[in-house]
Amino acid sequence: MAGAGALLLLVSTFGAFSFVEAAEALVSLSVLALLRARADGRRFHLPFGDGAVIAAAAAWAGVLIVVRLFDRPLGQNLLALACALILLFAGLREHAKRPADDLPGADHEPPDDLMRRPAPDEREEPTRRLPTEAPDEARTEPLNPPEFR
Repeated sequence: MAGAGALLLLVSTFGAFSFVEAAEALVSLSVLALLRARADGRRFHLPFGDGAVIAAAAAWAGVLIVVRLFDRPLGQNLLALACALILLFAGLREHAKRPADDLPGADHEPPDDLMRRPAPDEREEPTRRLPTEAPDEARTEPLNPPEFR
C-alpha cells in the first residue's frame, strides 16, 4: 500500500515542475527505495521504525502540496493530497503493525554482529601467554647517553 501511494505521489508531480514538485518526487523515490531495500532483506536501523519514517515523509509531502495549492489546478492538488493521505495511512498502519526496533524490551538481534559481545566460550585464546614475571637474564641495563661512550 505504501508503494502504491508513493508511486501515485510521484505521478501527481507531472505538469509544471518546480522545487516543490522536485521535493515531492524525492520523498516518493525515497519511500520506494526504503521499501525496495526491505524487500531485498537488507537490515538497517531507522529511528522510530519504517512506518513512522513513511508517515513523516507523507506528512512532509502533504505540507509541500498545501504550499503549492494555488499554483496548480485544483484536481491535480486533490489527487496529490489523496496520494499523500494514502501514504500517511500506510505508514501509520505499518507503524502499528511493526513497532520500532529501538524500543526497550523488543526481542530482536542487533543489526550488526560487531555490536554483539561474544559469549565467554566464544572468546579467542591468545596465541601465546606472556610470562607474568620476566627472568633476571632477560632484563636489560639502561644505555649511557651518546656523549659518554
